[in-house]
Amino acid sequence: MGKRSRQRQKNQNTGRDDRDNAGWGAGYADIVKENKLFEHYYKEQGLVPDGEFEEFMEAMREPLPATIRITGYKSHAKEILHCLKEKYFKDIQELEVDGQKIEAPQPLSWYPDEQAWHTNMSRKIIRKSPLLEKFHQFLVSETESGNISRQEAVSMIPPLLMKIESHHKILDMCAAPGSKTAQLIEMLHADMDVPFPEGFVIANDVDNKRCYLLVHQAKRLNSPCIMVVNHDASCIPTLQIESDGRKNVLFYDRILCDVPCSGDGTMRKNIDVWKKWTTSNSLHLHGLQLRIAVRGVEQLAVGGRMVYSTCSLNPVEDEAVIAALLEKSEGALELADSSADLPGLKWMPGVTSWKLMTKEGQWYSDWSEVPSSRHTQIRPTMFPPTDKDKLAGMHLERCMRILPHHQNTGGFFVAVLVKKAPMPWNKRYPKVLHLCSPQEGEAEKEAPTGDPSAQEAGANQDGVCGPPPSKKMKLFGYKENPFVFLTEDDPVFTTIQSFYDLSPDFPKLNVLTRTHEGKKRHLYMVSKELRNVLLNNTERMKVINTGVKVWSRNSDGEEFGCAFRLAQEGIYTLQPYIHSRIITVSVEDIKVLLTQENPYLSKLEEDAHAQAKKIGMGSIVLKYIPNPNNPAEPQCPIQLCGWRGKTSIRAFVPRNERFHYLRMLGVEVFRDKQGVGQKRRDGDKEGEGEEAKEEEEGAREEMMERRAPRADQAEAAEEADEPRRVPHTAPCRRTPRHTQTFSNNLLFVYF
Repeated sequence: MGKRSRQRQKNQNTGRDDRDNAGWGAGYADIVKENKLFEHYYKEQGLVPDGEFEEFMEAMREPLPATIRITGYKSHAKEILHCLKEKYFKDIQELEVDGQKIEAPQPLSWYPDEQAWHTNMSRKIIRKSPLLEKFHQFLVSETESGNISRQEAVSMIPPLLMKIESHHKILDMCAAPGSKTAQLIEMLHADMDVPFPEGFVIANDVDNKRCYLLVHQAKRLNSPCIMVVNHDASCIPTLQIESDGRKNVLFYDRILCDVPCSGDGTMRKNIDVWKKWTTSNSLHLHGLQLRIAVRGVEQLAVGGRMVYSTCSLNPVEDEAVIAALLEKSEGALELADSSADLPGLKWMPGVTSWKLMTKEGQWYSDWSEVPSSRHTQIRPTMFPPTDKDKLAGMHLERCMRILPHHQNTGGFFVAVLVKKAPMPWNKRYPKVLHLCSPQEGEAEKEAPTGDPSAQEAGANQDGVCGPPPSKKMKLFGYKENPFVFLTEDDPVFTTIQSFYDLSPDFPKLNVLTRTHEGKKRHLYMVSKELRNVLLNNTERMKVINTGVKVWSRNSDGEEFGCAFRLAQEGIYTLQPYIHSRIITVSVEDIKVLLTQENPYLSKLEEDAHAQAKKIGMGSIVLKYIPNPNNPAEPQCPIQLCGWRGKTSIRAFVPRNERFHYLRMLGVEVFRDKQGVGQKRRDGDKEGEGEEAKEEEEGAREEMMERRAPRADQAEAAEEADEPRRVPHTAPCRRTPRHTQTFSNNLLFVYF
């Protein structure tokens, strides 16, 4: 990788490392939150309303309020909200720590359905009280399960303005660390009754390592409609899809263009910005931001929406980029009026005049004032348009500026662009594909579309960025295993079809594996449209991860009828197609299954026990169907993977998901720091007679049960075949010795 490429990658990471992961008031070091150049610059720009500048600066020095978001696409969201409001929030609002009264969490007024909340608690305060400690454990556990995201409030805005529907093809251009990507996936799956929405999300990031952080975030949501790719956003390749036997260019219905920025809107939590801030940061990033935005609108479908956003308040990174983009579009783009889309959100309109300042303090109001010695640093697109009529027609006031002191948030900028017609260069040359946006001041360059070899050749001519040639696919950390789709007559389906009684309409062609050779260890599923993208762009994309795991090989499973067990990650995608090996369970059954390591069948209630007796050994589905006549019980369906042994039954569910479901059922789960052990309500006397009958077989079954991997053991064994993760983001895996004592040092308290 050349010096220029390394610098570009460094720039694309600027201002993004912590923006989406606002901690719950993590402790702030005692540093001086002063930057005279910053204050002088923004006071001179006049971006803050008259008389509010001191309030603005005071807010910038205050720690950022903690915010959480409940994942909205899962049917469990309402149950989680109910648990938060009725249990944890009630405990918090009456609490005092060191004489400080804890502020009751409040919903963000502009976020739909009370799915986002903020509070004044810091991490230090949470750890001081036993009640808050349990709340903290709840947050950590539910975050790891993907049911809650700790995300900065203003970071939640762009996906809401995209107006996503389930059929939309979505591109997230600079996606890591992935909080906004998670929102996009949630919105795509708004209807949980549809296992495969027609739309999909392609999440891209330039940094290979950060792509694995992105994978970790996306995998929590268990969606077959997400693909993570690794490209420079400013020249991300144009993809093709097949339609009616012909290959066409893929244009996206929605694009999120959350570009790298100087990040001065994040000073409330990224305190390093105070000492590092200078006007040069924005001047250096403007060109990259514009190139990424241009590349985005090139790939946007006519009628589609692109949301451009930054966590910077600097007009050079905000309105200047939008104005330059609108001017280049020659009427093909327009700013949408989003003033009514988020009622309750306080924001300032975009500005129509601004000026530039160098780090030495020199001001320039117009390009004509800039000396030639500065022309490499300062470009014409950084200034407002001089034509007043053209400027008025752009409607820059439709941009949204969020100031920290107006609603106790971070600073933010967002603009919604609608594409009314093809971009002028695409319209003038309809048979020519623009593989990369021209550099500022360069002539636009084209490459032919028909011959892939011509595209690769074009990538080496005149600096045009073409799709990465196949010989380079393994470079720069790209070492992913191939994605191999199964055929409908693949032998692997023979036993799976009969064992699980799959529906005739089960989409076998959507099943893939990650190896060409040897036994298939894991089977994944992607949506029909993502399959289309993968098959037609193998030489264009660096795909890091896609699909959701639905089956995993159990080497001893063949003696039970099928070598593949169900995977919890994909159960909600797969279950609608399964018609056998399903046990309908009650709330009490689930409590037993999730709090006991390997309960006898007799521990189940009569109905579930009878169903289990009719099913042979092997992988099963444990299905809870809500009863609308009993509102005290969860009102959302629950589906768990399990294993039916000879005389016992086991839930095959990862640890944090166990805790999640138990909380939904009214069982509070938390670590017992004193090592008291555990408290359960198992109904110890029930079923003693039948247990005695089963006791004799229990010893013999123990050896058989060891062949059926426990959930945590299986995950540890499978890790070798999973995509590589950044070490500090990889989920903790427990050893078999520890998984056998799963319940030790935990309290299960029924309330």
